[in-house]
Amino acid sequence: MSPTSETAHGGRRLVIVESPAKAKTIKGYLGPGYVVEASVGHIRDLPNGAAEVPEKYTGEVRRLGVDVEHDFQPIYVVNADKKAQVRKLKELLAESDELYLATDEDREGEAIAWHLQEVLKPKVPVHRMVFHEITKDAIRAAVANPRELNTRMVDAQETRRILDRLYGYEVSPVLWKKVMRGLSAGRVQSVATRLVVERERERIAFRSAEYWDLTGTFSTGRAGDASDPSSLVARLNAVDGRRVAQGRDFGPDGRLKSDQVLHLDEANARALAAALENASFSVRSVESKPYRRSPYAPFRTTTLQQEASRKLGFGAKSTMQVAQKLYENGFITYMRTDSTTLSDTAVSAARAQVTQLYGASYLPDRPRTYAGKVKNAQEAHEAIRPSGDRFRTPAETGLTGDQFKLYELIWKRTVASQMKDAVGNSVTVKIGGRSSDGRDAEFSASGKTITFHGFMKAYVEGADDPNAELDDRERRLPQVAEGDALSAEELSVDGHATKPPARYTEASLVKELEEREIGRPSTYASIIGTILDRGYVFKKGTALVPSFLSFAVVNLLETHFGRLVDYDFTAKMEDDLDRIAQGEAQAVPWLRRFYFGEGDDNAGVASGAGNGDGDHLGGLKELVTDLGAIDAREISSFPVGDGIMLRVGRYGPYVERGEKDEEGHQRADVPEDLAPDELTVEYAEELLAKPSGDFELGADPESGHQIVAKDGRYGPYVTEILPDGTPKTGKNAVRPRTASLFKSMSLDTVTLADALKLMSLPRVVGTDAEGVEITAQNGRYGPYLKKGTDSRSLETEDQLFNITLDEALAIYAQPKQRGRAAAKPPLKELGTDPVSERPVVVKDGRFGPYVTDGETNATLRTDDSVETITPERGYELLAEKRAKGPAKKTAKKAVKKAPAKKAPAKKATTAKKAAAKTTTAKTAAKKTTAKKTAAKSAASSASASSSSSSASASSSAKSGE
Repeated sequence: MSPTSETAHGGRRLVIVESPAKAKTIKGYLGPGYVVEASVGHIRDLPNGAAEVPEKYTGEVRRLGVDVEHDFQPIYVVNADKKAQVRKLKELLAESDELYLATDEDREGEAIAWHLQEVLKPKVPVHRMVFHEITKDAIRAAVANPRELNTRMVDAQETRRILDRLYGYEVSPVLWKKVMRGLSAGRVQSVATRLVVERERERIAFRSAEYWDLTGTFSTGRAGDASDPSSLVARLNAVDGRRVAQGRDFGPDGRLKSDQVLHLDEANARALAAALENASFSVRSVESKPYRRSPYAPFRTTTLQQEASRKLGFGAKSTMQVAQKLYENGFITYMRTDSTTLSDTAVSAARAQVTQLYGASYLPDRPRTYAGKVKNAQEAHEAIRPSGDRFRTPAETGLTGDQFKLYELIWKRTVASQMKDAVGNSVTVKIGGRSSDGRDAEFSASGKTITFHGFMKAYVEGADDPNAELDDRERRLPQVAEGDALSAEELSVDGHATKPPARYTEASLVKELEEREIGRPSTYASIIGTILDRGYVFKKGTALVPSFLSFAVVNLLETHFGRLVDYDFTAKMEDDLDRIAQGEAQAVPWLRRFYFGEGDDNAGVASGAGNGDGDHLGGLKELVTDLGAIDAREISSFPVGDGIMLRVGRYGPYVERGEKDEEGHQRADVPEDLAPDELTVEYAEELLAKPSGDFELGADPESGHQIVAKDGRYGPYVTEILPDGTPKTGKNAVRPRTASLFKSMSLDTVTLADALKLMSLPRVVGTDAEGVEITAQNGRYGPYLKKGTDSRSLETEDQLFNITLDEALAIYAQPKQRGRAAAKPPLKELGTDPVSERPVVVKDGRFGPYVTDGETNATLRTDDSVETITPERGYELLAEKRAKGPAKKTAKKAVKKAPAKKAPAKKATTAKKAAAKTTTAKTAAKKTTAKKTAAKSAASSASASSSSSSASASSSAKSGE
């Protein structure tokens, strides 16, 4: 029976999904009696801070959002930006006869469904509606076959959320105290950062080795063609039976791993080539083996991320965003999956397209099946594939841009997975000759021919190494037999050097995390996004480069929280969490053991959460309490060589020789974007040799103040020295004039005249016909004109001083560019805020100039000015605004709501009803533990009575690791 005909007899039904796009697609497949609405991600979560925790909670509960003393009960609050949506859902539910919770079929989706049930308190029948593709048949089948809420999955998600909260909220403050404010630690995030840092350490310790060999071009002496070439290229393999050393034979220290191989230097290689110049060569052996390559399994989350990175250049986060859109609009199946299985319907669809597009000769006799390789895969989904029982070709979808590219990749991979193997032959030819000095030289060449391409007609997997040979590459060799004579057309001497291990890319880091069984594949995209956003890692091309800051963070974690960033420990912790999800272990004893270091012996690996030096084998709480042994300077200092130290300070990395205030002390800032393995002793010496300190330029003829040039945190600049006794604070404070040097200037060449010109900026160019002043200013993104709120870029810095009013008016007469090019430049740049870790600028707003880091805005005070405000003053204003901001908003809301005198009583009644009904709701969901049901009821009651909020939505909850 269709949903439409059922509705005619069953009344109105409310279906709740996560996203508006998903709701729109599903709505088209259901009848008029169905109302489909989105929750827009999570509607409630753990509080983001103490201000969001209900007043009845005190102490550690307010700080953590988890009651660690009472079985680790979470305190849930409805997100501030979801309160309006919750009201809407309640109104729709009041008019409905049934409720269908149609969130994603994974742990996160199950948790969202449970939270919806807890908050909405439905009095009507509740059904859990699940599907892994959004097609008409799949949606109608899901309506007709609902199931109960899976409380084990809810418990599993909740345990992970609590664990990640405890880890982050306890370890992150240690980083604030010992390294820098605004840093964060996470169960998987910190381990991922350590992987990237360790790879960079390997690169720093790496010593290159030079080795040489010979390459020969040998001719058969007959005319060749495409199928039978006349010559082949072979590389020297052995001399007198001793294998010639290649790159793989050297260790990271540049030394040979074994003395059994022959290491040729340039002189020996050239001497050997000369001795072989007139040698006779012949084929010593021809070894032919059959070649067979089977199709790759259909995509799961991580393999899709890796291939999209290799083939399309997508980051993991971008891949998941595009895949989400394809899923919500009904083009592919659910994109967060550990499975490589295809349903019978999908196999039939793929096999039909193989026959249609490539012919019956490419179709295997039996459907191919793929076994899952991911241990404890959390979802019982299909692989990622085109949706429906007939796959649309990319041309039939009507998709464009990134969505078309990703769909095409998924479609090709799926179809290829049901095609025949590629077959052919691989051949190795050995060629020998004797040199004039009696040495025996053996060359080797390898070839591959593909006689039937099979699945390669549709798809060939990419490689992380850009120099790697792809599977469909053929190398044809001449048809030769043992004993055939060959002539050497050319013998070249080739020098090589070993290379350091390649840095991780997003694709290879995802692969590494999965192979080590660290974290969950569905969270890798958000984990990589987090370490990039936090400044622990930055990109050079596709390579992930660790910052010096990440070296300090990882050093602290390894030294004092060793097991928390140990790879095996983290993987075993994942196993424990899976055991809890499968009902083989209990969450509360495990969390108690992890946090307090106490409990039974069956708590698993949680008992080993101590630090790396073995001083602590207790719980996390003990570790973060005992911080006396952590030397902040020591963990942020790294030797470069020749007495030079790299230090990570609160305002960035710098190199230093000697101690401060001692004779011969030197210090210089290190560029933020410098890769750690590029900081050599030579480069450090170069930085230290750059001019530093104050360069006296002379006195300003008008004021008499001395003008000096300095090298500051944000680059070289000029400033004036105010007389002693000049007030620096208060209403009468006088700020020194300052100005950054032009890009064409340097500290050792800037003159007094240059400095005075720079400090005269901004320059008034003139006024337009309406009397609006036009000024020329220098900003972070270069020189520009400003007229009111309209800014226009200038081409050169010199124009700041020589552009005329007519030229300025001509620029403003041109249509203003839209988009990014039309962005209004800031009035001044102040640097990076030590709390938010974001760049702080001064902007011109509707109510005057203000400082902002992109998250918090603070208006300049009466005694502040754009020209004189310092970075420290900007940070101070933002800090004050952060402290005052939430309180002011709450006060305003309280004033607005004051006339509604009966509201508090109504709120209390609602809370009591929520507490009374929670047990019933949980019973309907068949919650297994009575004690936990009651505890969650209390959490629901607290949430219902709270006006606090959490800004987290579905995406942020999924990135909690």
